[in-house]
Amino acid sequence: MSENAAGTAAWMDGHLAPVPDETDAYNLRVTGTLPDALTGRYFRNGPNPRPGGPSRHWFAGHGMIHGVRLRDGRAEWYRNRWVRTDALTEGRPFVRDDLTFDRRAVQANTHVVPHAGKIWALVEVGFPYEVTPELETVGPCDFGGRLTTAMTAHPKEDPVTGDLLFFGYGVFPPYLTFHRLSADGTLVESREIEVPGPTMMHDFAITANHVVWLDLPVVFDLDLALSGTSGMPYRWDDGYGARLGVMPRDGSAGVTWFDVDPCYVFHVGNAHEDAAGRVVLDAARYRPGNFAALWGGIGGATDPAAEAARSESAHLHRWILDPAKGRATEEQLDDRNVEFPTHDDARTGLEHRYLYTVAGTSIVKYDLRGAPSAYDRKPGAHVGEAVFVPAPGARAEDEGWLLSIVSADSGTGTELLVLDASDLSHTATVHLPRRVPAGFHGSWIPDSPPAA
Repeated sequence: MSENAAGTAAWMDGHLAPVPDETDAYNLRVTGTLPDALTGRYFRNGPNPRPGGPSRHWFAGHGMIHGVRLRDGRAEWYRNRWVRTDALTEGRPFVRDDLTFDRRAVQANTHVVPHAGKIWALVEVGFPYEVTPELETVGPCDFGGRLTTAMTAHPKEDPVTGDLLFFGYGVFPPYLTFHRLSADGTLVESREIEVPGPTMMHDFAITANHVVWLDLPVVFDLDLALSGTSGMPYRWDDGYGARLGVMPRDGSAGVTWFDVDPCYVFHVGNAHEDAAGRVVLDAARYRPGNFAALWGGIGGATDPAAEAARSESAHLHRWILDPAKGRATEEQLDDRNVEFPTHDDARTGLEHRYLYTVAGTSIVKYDLRGAPSAYDRKPGAHVGEAVFVPAPGARAEDEGWLLSIVSADSGTGTELLVLDASDLSHTATVHLPRRVPAGFHGSWIPDSPPAA
């Protein structure tokens, strides 16, 4: 992901190349049959620099949400909109001259999630931005002034209480802060979590009773930031250490930390507590060399020697954390290169049987009680994160559909792919009217909440 033969940054070319404008299209062509139960909106966020604008890092482009409206077996519309943050509309810098931060001047480009009747575009360094169901920007949200840190792009909604748990990390103290929103969207709890330094914590996990922290050795480097030579001033630090933390959600105790082998995790699959009270965490884990190669590539470094390491990406990995014995065990579950693990959101923090991941041109379904299976696209296709949508009244955990945006490496056509999650068979393809760059994360937003 560095540069192509013409010297263009990889995230400005092919299936990652930004689009220059906003469009609307109606009555989209569908191959196959869209289930009537898929009535709602699929929104997917990702970086999309403005034409002619600077792009020093893949992660730094302005947020653009692509949306598809499905209803009663039809694909009614497609539209795309930039998230109109202060950085986009006013050109305000995120870092002020005094090295403090304007958390409204962000590129809200990483995720888009619903909660408490609102929809938020998220990026982990700033405030969430509210958008409407038609993708118009409402504005930044700090929950009535209660939020004074950034908000992660990967909050977790508890399927039992409806609370939204999230955190913010910073480059100056407090380095890590835990937050809890009530089911009605009120920020009701914030507490600092002590970590040694400014770690880049992209994701975390929850269980029914605990929060699981990932305190890993990718840290902010002030010298890199001041030099202006890095679009993302974070680096691997062998001296920082690697550990996972288990913290009671009710605040009854502090964090119990477990040292683990050096690694990095961008994305968690899920976590739960087993019958013995141990915390089981599944995630996409990078070895140090693979992370270094990836980080250099997406930041624009050109190092031919790193290509071999880059070709081996993250692997699905499981940690079992035993607070009673103070011991962690680790296991690689598969040798495929995978990313973007997802699951049925109704199982967040609870025992799960299935995870869905992306592996190059494939969507891989992991049956954690059996063998994995895959849906394969032809070479040249880039398969995006697969979002699980449960079928109404589903009895099985995998009874529902997977939604994924599939982009061509050539930078041509794009589809919204719908698979039957139970067997990965093709259900439908919505042919989108324009090329959609490969991006990050998305959500299915039903017209009405799923039936209990």
